[in-house]
Amino acid sequence: MRFLSSLAVALSMYSKIPVPTVDWNEKNMKHAMCFFPVVGVVTGALEYAAGYVLLTDTECGSFFFAAVMTLIPILVTGGIHMDGFADTMDAISSYGDREKKLAVLKDPHTGAFAVIWLCAYFLVNAALWSEADLSVLPAAALMFPLSRALSGISVVSFTAAKDSGILRTFQDGAQRRRVRIVLLLWAAVCGGGMVWLSPLPGGLALAAALLVFLHYFCLSRKQFGGITGDLAGYFLQVCELAMLAALILVGGCLWK
Repeated sequence: MRFLSSLAVALSMYSKIPVPTVDWNEKNMKHAMCFFPVVGVVTGALEYAAGYVLLTDTECGSFFFAAVMTLIPILVTGGIHMDGFADTMDAISSYGDREKKLAVLKDPHTGAFAVIWLCAYFLVNAALWSEADLSVLPAAALMFPLSRALSGISVVSFTAAKDSGILRTFQDGAQRRRVRIVLLLWAAVCGGGMVWLSPLPGGLALAAALLVFLHYFCLSRKQFGGITGDLAGYFLQVCELAMLAALILVGGCLWK
């Protein structure tokens, strides 16, 4: 029962999936981050199912297919991670000092650079999906739990930039060692599955995810003094885009 409550906390925070209301108390928060990748499992399953139906049972064009595949993760999550991506791009583009960047992250207003980079992100993401075929779908479905496993690892491993906020709440409430082990297992299974399903493109996608993880660590430490919830969202979105690019561009160049 306790683990179901932890699952409900994770799903209610990081998705729009309907779940019963539970208290965010110490017991429920201990293992909530272990279930963060479940949101990715749901997203990946919907991406695979929708992609399979659109590519095999309909005559829709590549643009419609790409639009559906781009929108599914936003509909599942409510855009929470994309919000972090937008805020982070605003902060980075401010070219201010650490305090200035952290202030931009807290600002509820959307800046011009956030809008510009959101448009660029959606354009690139849709363009990549427009080149996908059935062979990409199985490995691509695993991108979503893998990115969340890595993001969760950062939450329980990296230094927080602030002493307050949602991310700090999850950090303080988590049973860090146990959560880290579970998330490492999630990452190993998802990464190994990508390589098994699509050896070279999957291996390069996994390498891309790890390189983005390294970039995220260096960026957060150098420019922000640690991670925040917005930075974790930024990482997740960039990680998924990098993996998708590897799967589609590398796989397409080799096998088409």
